[in-house]
Amino acid sequence: MSAAKLLLVEDDPALSELLEYRFQNEGYAVRCTGDGDEALILAAEEVPDLIILDWMIEGTSGIEVCRRLRRDKETAHVPIIMLTAREAEDDRVRGLETGADDYLTKPFSPRELLARVAAVMRRIRPALAGETIEVGDLKLDPVAHKVQRRGRALQLGPTEYRLLKFFMESPGRVFSRGQLLDGVWGTGSDIELRTVDVHIRRLRKAIGIDGAKDPIRTVRSAGYALEVS
Repeated sequence: MSAAKLLLVEDDPALSELLEYRFQNEGYAVRCTGDGDEALILAAEEVPDLIILDWMIEGTSGIEVCRRLRRDKETAHVPIIMLTAREAEDDRVRGLETGADDYLTKPFSPRELLARVAAVMRRIRPALAGETIEVGDLKLDPVAHKVQRRGRALQLGPTEYRLLKFFMESPGRVFSRGQLLDGVWGTGSDIELRTVDVHIRRLRKAIGIDGAKDPIRTVRSAGYALEVS
């Protein structure tokens, strides 16, 4: 498997150098900047697998960088871990509501950040390593292209399989119809948005079993999410 691409946006030179060294030693391909405007350019030039983003940086603020990355269909699905010296609960909530996947308050242990990044990478790239993905009572084998629920084999069509795999790689995350269209059908697809609803219905039917809750949640005016529990 190719090295995971990590974009580190941190304007403290000493901390940036330390984190770059630690992540490179762990096998990551790291690009660094301390400027929000440059971070957006770097992310557009080569979409990273994960972004570590400080709140207080030069140029465009970290929170605005996060917001713009989430609005861009090319980077909307990239996990973002925010770093900040802000400790107020409102600030943490704001960061997560803007689109951050995780949040770490300074000062922090580099080991903890490494562990959090590794956990995110295991979640979003298991299929690339041929590992089975498990979310709740659903199990997906990307090598054999088999899906089970509570030990029972399920029969899914190719599109429903890709849709479920996409959901399982980011459990709990709400995706708009547009994001699902880009992620499952591709950014150049001319498929209509309502087609997503059709395949969501087919997926629900394919993974539904007696006595089990529907794991796909409809979020009014937002989209769909796969429940973690």
